[in-house]
Amino acid sequence: MLYTRKGDSGTTGTFGCNQRMSKNSAQAEALGALDEANSFLGLVKVCSMGKDFALCEKKFPEIVYMIQQNLFIVQAELAGTSMTISEEKVKELELMTDTAEKEMPPIRTFFISGGTELAALFDVSRTLIRRAERRVVAVHEEGKVVVGGQTLAYLNRLSSLLYALARLSNHKCGITESAPQYK
Repeated sequence: MLYTRKGDSGTTGTFGCNQRMSKNSAQAEALGALDEANSFLGLVKVCSMGKDFALCEKKFPEIVYMIQQNLFIVQAELAGTSMTISEEKVKELELMTDTAEKEMPPIRTFFISGGTELAALFDVSRTLIRRAERRVVAVHEEGKVVVGGQTLAYLNRLSSLLYALARLSNHKCGITESAPQYK
């Protein structure tokens, strides 16, 4: 059944849990922000198909799919399960970000989002992950749900990787990015 009517009073539950929480709680906000980011990454994945872009021997759609899978682990952790992000997953993001950085000219400034459609989509994904990260930190600080240190590190590294993928998308297409002029 796609609806249960249980949320009509402004509460929601997590999968496999009988307890209800306000849809306005820090936990519900964090879960929603992660869901929003993951859904948008689905669009990024589809838009990256057909491009011959790869990083660390993984095509961009594979990278995005891996990220989506890992975000489900973060959501499960936030919902109160024993699942958590491993240090290896954090290190994998670091390796990909470091590799992307070596393929491009050094970044010395902020850039105006855009260039290619794919770069713009990665930039939006980055901002959605940053918002989700802030919401997860709020849950962590609230202390009602245990959030592992690797999970917080993963979300922080993920936004860096998405930034690198945006820059790399433009670089691979020969697009010179524009810095803000602050005028």
